[in-house]
Amino acid sequence: MAGHEILISADDRPGREELLGLYDAVGWSSYTTDPETLEAAVAGSTRVVTARYGEDLLGLARVISDGATIAYLQDVLVRPELQREGVGRALVVAALEPFSQCRQKVLLTEDEPGQRAFYESLGWTEIRDHEDGRLRAFVQLR
Repeated sequence: MAGHEILISADDRPGREELLGLYDAVGWSSYTTDPETLEAAVAGSTRVVTARYGEDLLGLARVISDGATIAYLQDVLVRPELQREGVGRALVVAALEPFSQCRQKVLLTEDEPGQRAFYESLGWTEIRDHEDGRLRAFVQLR
């Protein structure tokens, strides 16, 4: 990627086709089967941060938050060919930057190899390993 730098931006909302391309690239087909809902979810997010190389969308992270007590890191996606190159880390840091005062930062993710190490390297703790052991998480999926 000589000649261009990867740009991390919170001032960029990708359109439907870009979103579908990125989500498809990482295999998140449960999102791409309903493009309208995906587009609405991104549009309704509190903060969306993108990674671009020129015009190409390389990655995205989005947060949903009340701005005071909780920030939910919803999606972190990086095109497979750029994973483990620091793009995901830059996206997470930029996405959560305005929410440093929030006591709770929450993430729900699938159990894929490498994810635990990635999120732990960013200071996250898997709930079952939390030091006071008094936390419980629940989810209702449709």
